[in-house]
Amino acid sequence: MERSIPVGGREELTKLFGTYDRNLKEIKKATGVDVTVRNGDIHIRGTRAAVDKAVAAFVRLKDISAPTPDDVHSLFEVVKPHKGGSTMPGAIFRSGVQVEAKTEGQLKYLQDIDQNDIVFAIGPAGTGKTFLAVMKAVEHMKAGRIRRIVLVRPAVEAGERLGFLPGDIQAKVNPYLRPIYDSLNTFLEFGQLQRLITSDVVEICPLAYMRGRTLDEAFIILDEAQNTTSEQMKMFLTRMGRSSKIVVTGDITQIDLTPGKPSGLIEVKDLLKGVPGIAFAYLTKADIVRHPLVQKIVDAYEHHRRR
Repeated sequence: MERSIPVGGREELTKLFGTYDRNLKEIKKATGVDVTVRNGDIHIRGTRAAVDKAVAAFVRLKDISAPTPDDVHSLFEVVKPHKGGSTMPGAIFRSGVQVEAKTEGQLKYLQDIDQNDIVFAIGPAGTGKTFLAVMKAVEHMKAGRIRRIVLVRPAVEAGERLGFLPGDIQAKVNPYLRPIYDSLNTFLEFGQLQRLITSDVVEICPLAYMRGRTLDEAFIILDEAQNTTSEQMKMFLTRMGRSSKIVVTGDITQIDLTPGKPSGLIEVKDLLKGVPGIAFAYLTKADIVRHPLVQKIVDAYEHHRRR
């Protein structure tokens, strides 16, 4: 596996590598990765775990004015995942919560997230698209690979828009984004979600609020992406900053856009097909893990549509 880190010129590169490359040598010694500089970027190659560890160290060295080998040593004490715990202070994450893939499609989906920076998960309701993406986001945060989790939804659902709901923006958004809250709460201790939102570690917002932003060191999930337009999909994907990962989920059989307006999720399947670092995970009714009736409901609607 290889990942790259953008560098703001030779001065910053010298700062990160240290005098006589001492910082670099410590990082390579601690992780076993190969490090090269090409086109102004640091390229790190090795096993996935080693590369993630080295990237996290370099990213944190950027925040230190004049890092030394001692700083590198102390950083690895921080970025190293603690067995059964979190790199974040306090009892934030639930202990003993283990989620595994229940189908071959889900297993491939999780592998795609591990191996790519952008993943599109397309499939019917009940296949675990959003839940498994949230699980991976929490896993990355616990391992110190990211600093923020950003969960996004387009503000179109079953022909209704947020503006027609009563209350202020907070009152409008909360019930609309409830499914994402529920998924995240599975992995958090009681009451911790609000604490993470207040401290800006977790952000849950409508897609329209993403315009003009750049998200670094973040795990970004776009849910219900079948309800994005082409312009919205492009806007969202280009929010991706350094050391970030994006997962886009959606069900192209449940599009609530106005008639005649194409779905950005359908369009992107052809536009980005075959691009290195981007994967498409297609889940089917065989991957449905909700109540057994959900699969029968999906079958009935498919049969009706064919007729």
